[in-house]
Amino acid sequence: MINTYEYAKDLDRLDPLAPYRNEFYVNENKIYFDGNSLGLLSKRAEQSLLGMIEAWKEHGIDGWTAGDHPWFYLSENLGNQVAPLVGADAGEVVVTGSTTVNLHQLAATFYQPNGKRTKILADELNFPSDIYALQSQLKLKGFDSATHLIQVKSPDGHTLYEEDIISAMTDEIALIVLPGILYRSGQILDMELLTREAHKRGIPIGFDLCHSIGSIPHRLTEWGADFAFWCHYKHLNGGPGSTAGLYVNKKHFGKLPGLAGWFSSNKEKQFDMEHELTPADDAGSYQIGTPNIFSMAPIIGSLSMFNEIGMDKIRAKSLKLTRYLMELITTELDGHGFILRNPMDDDRRGGHIFLEHPEAPRICKALKADGIIPDFRAPNGIRLAPVALYNTFEEVWQTVQTLKTIMDEEKYKQFENKRGVVA
Repeated sequence: MINTYEYAKDLDRLDPLAPYRNEFYVNENKIYFDGNSLGLLSKRAEQSLLGMIEAWKEHGIDGWTAGDHPWFYLSENLGNQVAPLVGADAGEVVVTGSTTVNLHQLAATFYQPNGKRTKILADELNFPSDIYALQSQLKLKGFDSATHLIQVKSPDGHTLYEEDIISAMTDEIALIVLPGILYRSGQILDMELLTREAHKRGIPIGFDLCHSIGSIPHRLTEWGADFAFWCHYKHLNGGPGSTAGLYVNKKHFGKLPGLAGWFSSNKEKQFDMEHELTPADDAGSYQIGTPNIFSMAPIIGSLSMFNEIGMDKIRAKSLKLTRYLMELITTELDGHGFILRNPMDDDRRGGHIFLEHPEAPRICKALKADGIIPDFRAPNGIRLAPVALYNTFEEVWQTVQTLKTIMDEEKYKQFENKRGVVA
């Protein structure tokens, strides 16, 4: 029976990735299901950060070219290690900036309004930061975002239809920016289809992979996507505020970056100190400023696990965890007013579950009081992310049992139905 503790323990005994839990600092008194917002610290990430501090201590300024991970080349070298996770070729990925800074860079490069093509196509469910950036880019080009930022509507407030997105690809669209996975539901958009349809119409297209990198496999170069950007602190466990990443398809190499800076330079020319930029001949040209070395260092250790295991195995366990969680929610929480808003089909579902309930803020507080860390999303969403590298099937079972008790005993009513400062 799937709703028994023994069944969950059997699944853990058969899990080939179970040993990787020991790689992380897991608080055994809590169940951490918020890895889709901030992944846990791994011992390898800790060691790579400490190693970088030692390099500074030992080499001083020579750390730029000395040591195990010379700083001058770190962004590009890490980019080549991230590349398999997004299905990119060598040179197409660089670790740099932050998610929003990278979007600004890519939009400044690829948004080139011309004639009647002046509008940007996005969606109404995307993370607010992306929308703010696109609105800013429109304003910089002299356009009103109220008329020039086209946001595809959702039929239910949680998911999107690819047909609606394609229908919005008119001859007025100059750029398309969409999420790979919707944070509000975990829905995976068909990036291959959308890229193909955009290119049929001569429109460059890019994807925000914040909720998909490290959670699902990608084949960006095979699909022909023009660009992508993401963070490394969610499923990739790079630490709070860790340096982000971006992808530019090699067909665009040689294109001048929209926002040039010191580290946009060709490495061989950078210290010639010329006032005429000679950009790098790969994605490295999309860097702007000096890399944040200590914010990159934990990514070194974290990536070693992903490259060791491979995304196919990580994805397989992730799907088993989310499927098991949905099955238990359906059988154990029936009648308590929960609605599963994420896709049920494996090929459409990312690495987290989205539960909707009118009392969601209170329920999240009750879960935290009982040692389970969820993620609240206004106005009434509860996100639960069992992560393949460190969560267990037993934790899934325990979480649903705790949630059932909270609802049966109405324990959530002792809390205010209002989100915290950081949801």
